[in-house]
Amino acid sequence: MFRSLLVLLLTISFAHAAEADKTTEAIKANLQKNYEQLIGPVSQVNRTPMAGLYEVVTGDHIFYTDKSVQYLIDGNMFDLKRRSNITEARSRTLFAVDFNKLPLDLAIKKVKGDGSRKLAYFSDPNCGYCKKLEHELQNVTNVTLYLFLYPIFDGSAEKVQGVLCSADKVKAWDDLMLNGVTPPAGKCDTGTTKVRQLGAKLKVNGTPALIFANGMINPGYMPAAQLEEALNKNR
Repeated sequence: MFRSLLVLLLTISFAHAAEADKTTEAIKANLQKNYEQLIGPVSQVNRTPMAGLYEVVTGDHIFYTDKSVQYLIDGNMFDLKRRSNITEARSRTLFAVDFNKLPLDLAIKKVKGDGSRKLAYFSDPNCGYCKKLEHELQNVTNVTLYLFLYPIFDGSAEKVQGVLCSADKVKAWDDLMLNGVTPPAGKCDTGTTKVRQLGAKLKVNGTPALIFANGMINPGYMPAAQLEEALNKNR
C-alpha cells in the first residue's frame, strides 16, 4: 500500500514538473518571438516562489512576467518573512563573474596570513563604508586581497592617484583609510581608466563592492564575522 502511494506521489510530482517545464518554455518562446527588441535576448525563464510569477533572465538583468506574458515587471522581489531580497540573491548567482579572468594586475595586492582565500573589492577613499570595511579587514586573516581603486566621489581621483604613485601602495592605502594620512600628489601613469571600465562592465554602482573567489558579488560593506563566513562559503 505504502509503495503504491509513493509511486503515485512520484508520478504526480513528475507530471507537475513536466507541466512547469512546458510553461516556462512557452513563456520563453513568446518573449523571444515578440519582445526581445524591448528587453533583449532571453536566456532563461524560471519559476519563482510566488505562484503565477516567472523569472525572466536576459543578458544582465532579471524581469518578471505572468503565465500569459501580458505583464512585465522590472523591480525587486522580497521575501518579507525572511527579510531577504530574492532578486538580488538570484542576480549574484546568475551573473557571477569568473574571478580568474579579472584583470588582477590593475589591483593592489595584499596577502594576509597564508593568503589561502581570495577577495577582490572596489573601494573609494572618500567612502565612509569603505573605511569601515578596511577596519573590519584588520580582523580577517589567511586571505589574499585584490583592491581595485574606484574613485566615484568628488576629490577621490587625486587621492587614488597619490596611492597608486606611492612606492608602497599597500602602506599608502592603509595610512589613508585607517589613519587619515593623505599621500603626496602623484604624477605617474595609472590604470584608473581601465578600472573604471571594469567597474562599469560589472555594474559596480557603489562602493565597497566585494567579489569572492567563486564569482559571487556582494554590493556593500560586511563586518568581519560575515566576511569570514562568506570567504569560507564562497571559495
